[in-house]
Amino acid sequence: MTNSETGVAWLTRGGLRPTRQRALLADLLVGDGQHRHVTAESLFEAAQGSGQSVSLATVYNTLKAFCEAGLIQEITVDGSKSYFDTNMHDHPHFYWEDTGDLTDAPAEQLEIARLPELPAGAELSKVDVVIRLRRR
Repeated sequence: MTNSETGVAWLTRGGLRPTRQRALLADLLVGDGQHRHVTAESLFEAAQGSGQSVSLATVYNTLKAFCEAGLIQEITVDGSKSYFDTNMHDHPHFYWEDTGDLTDAPAEQLEIARLPELPAGAELSKVDVVIRLRRR
């Protein structure tokens, strides 16, 4: 399967119509089969580097559509910076403060012994773990 076919199949699995711009961004995200953590800006730069024309607003809108389709998940760091992760399995992340990189942390090494009691009328949706690091 070529990169383009991989991206189109991924979009189809999410129930999204494979427009030219969606297919381009899907190829950049999953075309080689590797998981990625991207920002809208870094994906925009990659798209520009491929020689294809796509606006930053289109990248933002497309990433939102990918999230809503369950193809990627949004990881928010510092309440303002969003990363988009193609790995949909529950797993923790390392956030490197000095470089702004987000990487996977080994899930098998994480132990959460107990969560606080949930407020009345609430149910647990998900637990996000972001471990902040800086180099010495």
